[in-house]
Amino acid sequence: MYDFSLNILGSEWFIIAFVAIVLFFGSKRLPELSKKLGKAVGEYNKAKTMVQNEFQNVTSSYNINVQGPVEIERQKLEMIAKSLGVDFLNKSDDELRNIIASKMRKTDSDHKNTDNSGPPQQI
Repeated sequence: MYDFSLNILGSEWFIIAFVAIVLFFGSKRLPELSKKLGKAVGEYNKAKTMVQNEFQNVTSSYNINVQGPVEIERQKLEMIAKSLGVDFLNKSDDELRNIIASKMRKTDSDHKNTDNSGPPQQI
């Protein structure tokens, strides 16, 4: 049997892609295309940073500290209850869920009442 597959390595693909882009868009539109691509990458990085910062703010406001992977639901509930100062001994999973939910709602309303920064910003 004959092997007719292309044995093209990683760096050769960049050259092929570049030639295809130049042929497809033309050399005059290439700077414009690269500028738009740069703006898109910049916007992506800005949005990614905003989401990461927002996630950090939310997790730090509830003082939930996860040290490693949690495998069972009960461990998750106990960890969250402990971080919220809830006694989890002799309580069922449903009782813990209800207590945690009420604490989270209470904490949410406290944050909203003390937040004087104005209306929420839309993205």
